[in-house]
Amino acid sequence: MRIVTILVCCLLLPTAAGATAPGTYLAPEAFIARTFPSPPPAGVLWYDDSLRAALAEVLGHAPHGLRVRYWRDGERTAWILDEVGKDKPITLGVVVANSRIESLDVLVFRESRGWEIRHAFFTNQFRNARLDERRRLEPGIDGITGATLSVRAATRVAAAAIVLHERVMRQDTKLAANAG
Repeated sequence: MRIVTILVCCLLLPTAAGATAPGTYLAPEAFIARTFPSPPPAGVLWYDDSLRAALAEVLGHAPHGLRVRYWRDGERTAWILDEVGKDKPITLGVVVANSRIESLDVLVFRESRGWEIRHAFFTNQFRNARLDERRRLEPGIDGITGATLSVRAATRVAAAAIVLHERVMRQDTKLAANAG
């Protein structure tokens, strides 16, 4: 009986280790190609003080860097953003349309725990989420036991993508008004 138990454990161990391994689930280029059949050129949004403050509110910290790249086709924008879960960045792809999340995908996961956030049962919760008046996602996102920090990172990125989307849309409205 002991030998059978040891054999079963030896057979299951590689599967369990592989299931929790960090990795690239969707290359950023593939995410953009899937989002836009004819990918538009990347745009650049520079952080100013008001955008930094708005992002700090939803992220819980100031954004890193001076700018962020995005892709836009009409009223849809796509963002590839990194956010630390526990110790390492998680790269997520977020598509926003009309200030609502259209989709959220885990592109690269580097943490040792929390990889379950890559599955559709979790990411589908973000569809049609928007920011409420307190700048929190509505409806709320259900967590995953053992993946709390990864869930929080994904939720922060989703909120940040909406803030960024709204800024891009507002800038275009101002440009159109000034041109007319």
